[in-house]
Amino acid sequence: MFPIAFENLGEKLQNAFKKLRGKGKLSEKDVKEAMREVRLALLEADVNFRVVKDFVSGVTEKAVGHDVLESLNPGQQVVKLVHEHLIELMGAAQSQLTFASKPPTVYMVVGLQGAGKTTSIGKLAGILRKQGKQPLLVACDIYRPAAIKQLQIVGNTYNIPVFEMGDKVSPVTIAEKSLEHAAANGHDVVLVDTAGRLHIDDELMDELSQIRQKVTPQEILLVVDAMTGQDAVNVAKTFDEKLGLDGIIVTKLDSDTRGGAVLSVKAVTGKPVKYVGLGEKLEDMEPFHPDRMASRILGMGDVLSLIDKAQQAFDDKQALELEQKIRSNSFTLEDFLTQMQQLKKMGNIKDLLGMMPGVNQAALADANVDEKAMAHTEAIIQSMTRAERHDPDTLNGSRKRRIAAGSGRSIQEINRLLKQFEEMRKMMKSFTGGGLFGKKGKFGKGKLPFF
Repeated sequence: MFPIAFENLGEKLQNAFKKLRGKGKLSEKDVKEAMREVRLALLEADVNFRVVKDFVSGVTEKAVGHDVLESLNPGQQVVKLVHEHLIELMGAAQSQLTFASKPPTVYMVVGLQGAGKTTSIGKLAGILRKQGKQPLLVACDIYRPAAIKQLQIVGNTYNIPVFEMGDKVSPVTIAEKSLEHAAANGHDVVLVDTAGRLHIDDELMDELSQIRQKVTPQEILLVVDAMTGQDAVNVAKTFDEKLGLDGIIVTKLDSDTRGGAVLSVKAVTGKPVKYVGLGEKLEDMEPFHPDRMASRILGMGDVLSLIDKAQQAFDDKQALELEQKIRSNSFTLEDFLTQMQQLKKMGNIKDLLGMMPGVNQAALADANVDEKAMAHTEAIIQSMTRAERHDPDTLNGSRKRRIAAGSGRSIQEINRLLKQFEEMRKMMKSFTGGGLFGKKGKFGKGKLPFF
């Protein structure tokens, strides 16, 4: 999913660079006018003023140099500089979680109330479980009503156990006892859900400091709400000064038109954004890749994330079988149905299109991507017998009427599907000369194993 937080910013930056790309030669005035628009776009996205000032100054200084202005494609060179500076601003490279040399690895998750801390800690535990870890959630928020119950619900959602001792035992004791429980029950990762407040105070920080001393966390992760804009950056700065942060999780990037927190927090605190929250589901919390996000903001697409999603959704054995079927021209409607179901695992079609280079995010927002059509196609194929899926030529009038009744679709839709399927098979057959699979006939790195 492309964060709503960056839609406006991306559109404005891309519009600023269109003027530069259309010119064969640039003057210093051209560059400064474009950078003025960049400056306004960043400020409107609620990026920290000092960060914007340093960013624009750094890009302008390099952009007005002889090597850029006298190059064959000066407009493209300016975009390249902005791309590089955006990556540097957000952290240069992805910052991954680190693990203790001796388990359990303890992550202490902190943040103010309402930032999405409890939901995020559950999603993080779910991600770690997918990586083969055995996480344990620890309920140390004994003050907020139903906080323990909420963590238990989140734990059940992702099938992660929760350690709790009620709301009468001190959070420090709960955190300490959780390590004994983890060691006795084979948990190699412990995620401590701490209390939050509506604002930062000495009492909160004293308690968090005591927990830190008792459990010696591998990392302290702060959860901040993107919707609070610069307040999120200020909160991160204060928590870092008081506790010493190792990373930041930015939530609700799907709910606001500003992305200033993500663009500012690394520059202001020096601490990397490790994950971003883009929705309610487990897969909606993603590792933060500065280079990929910079590319998407500037309309360059995010093919690497698209490939990651494909690799998670598609089974290697199925991909190999698909290749062999296409090569032997034995691809059936059964295979077609399987591929559609695999594609759905990758997420919303519009979001996937948004990862493709050159796709205009603003235009895509208004595009009518009819995902119901996919459901209709599934219903038609599932209403066929296995023999009919393997040999569509057997579909006479009476069979089509039966399928139409079973799927709730019309005979015209069935005929259209069969025609499209036959055209697709012809296209696939032409690809087997090497276009789709490469010279060696294998899915190359970066190739997507679906039609």
